[in-house]
Amino acid sequence: MTEAQDLKRTPLYACHVEAGARIVDFAGWEMPVQYTGVIEEHRAVRTAAGLFDVSHMGEVRVRGAGAEAFLQRLTPNDVSKLVPGRAHYSGLLTEGGTYVDDLLIYRMAAEDFLVVVNASNADRDFEWIASRAGGDRGDVEVVNESDRYALLALQGPKALEILTGLASAPVDIAGLKYYGFAEGQVNGAPALISRTGYTGEDGFELYLPPEAAPAVWRRLVEAGASPAGLGARDTLRLEAAMALYGHELDETTTPFEAGLGWVVKLDKGDFLGRDALVAQKAGGTPRKLVGFEVRGRGIARQGHGVVSDGGAVGTVTSGTWSPTFEKALGMAYVPPDLAAVGTPLTLEVRGKELPAVVVELPFYRRPR
Repeated sequence: MTEAQDLKRTPLYACHVEAGARIVDFAGWEMPVQYTGVIEEHRAVRTAAGLFDVSHMGEVRVRGAGAEAFLQRLTPNDVSKLVPGRAHYSGLLTEGGTYVDDLLIYRMAAEDFLVVVNASNADRDFEWIASRAGGDRGDVEVVNESDRYALLALQGPKALEILTGLASAPVDIAGLKYYGFAEGQVNGAPALISRTGYTGEDGFELYLPPEAAPAVWRRLVEAGASPAGLGARDTLRLEAAMALYGHELDETTTPFEAGLGWVVKLDKGDFLGRDALVAQKAGGTPRKLVGFEVRGRGIARQGHGVVSDGGAVGTVTSGTWSPTFEKALGMAYVPPDLAAVGTPLTLEVRGKELPAVVVELPFYRRPR
């Protein structure tokens, strides 16, 4: 069996091939990186609507009499504040307060949750969660439901208009708040419709039966959505300063360092990593995530260094040419004394020094 045959395919693979997508290996999946081009797809999301296949993401069901208490102790955000029909952003943390992964938690019912994790970590995250469920009070069932779902992300200012023509009652999709969700139908197929996304735009994520996904995809495209690949997804999320595991987040990074301290609820009771985060909040972080704008010619990419007085002081986590602002932007970890907006930075890019300046995050905020 060849390496290509070992790669997984989403239920939408044939749709991508039909649309002429360039397919790449991403986290063990054959995924579309682009169709017509990253810049065109990026701008379609910012001005109209783009459609992404994110079926490679992992879904883990956590339910039972002790499910809320279990997730309270496993994650830093306050699960008790969620009501059915609401989701929040959180993470899996080590004892040291660093990331195993970032994730979304959907409260389906009183003791029934859907945890959505990154594709690259899906199997590891499932094992992490399941291995910690056994000793909890009450019954906690942890089930890997990734094969039950195809996941489409419809993003952009025209997403609501496009989806309205295909979604069926009883869901009032216009009335869904950000991070709200409901179960209904799209194109006649049962769907969990979530007002979430990873682009900085308004939009929806649709959890569908795998066999229904191709027809829904084609109907959304017919209704005006532009297929968009992983390339545009990355430039869009970077402009919106949304952290990506493997870039801004990893097992050396804490939420406070990544500017995600708002997910840490230290007053909710004990949770995995809390002691380390209490200490870091009191003592300060050794580094901070900042946004930067390149002032010379060139683009800084992940792994390029930030230098000062001839020595390395930081690392670029993400960088790109921004289709919206038509300039090179990125994010980097730097010492706190270099983190203030307006601070000049020197980036080391392929042996050359590139001037940059710290700017406010996010780079992009959608018009209200």
